Amino acid sequence: MKLVYFAWLRERVGIPGESVTPPADVTTVGALLQWLKARGGGYAEALKDLSVVRVAVNQEYAGPDAPVRPGDEVALFPPVTGG
Repeated sequence: MKLVYFAWLRERVGIPGESVTPPADVTTVGALLQWLKARGGGYAEALKDLSVVRVAVNQEYAGPDAPVRPGDEVALFPPVTGG
């Protein structure tokens, strides 16, 4: 699974992206976020308030119950506002 981080999430995690292999029981966006958060450090800091984190799976907005699979691209970013 390829993870990509944007904006302040990238700054707090400390990398622009990475390839990960989560445990087999991580099958949803919500479970993935909790697994990442449990890694501690910058991940815990970036994901401490999930209400300000948006996720896209394979370039489609995804909620916490959306499935994630090996080979997916998962992007994490702050809410986007327009003006």
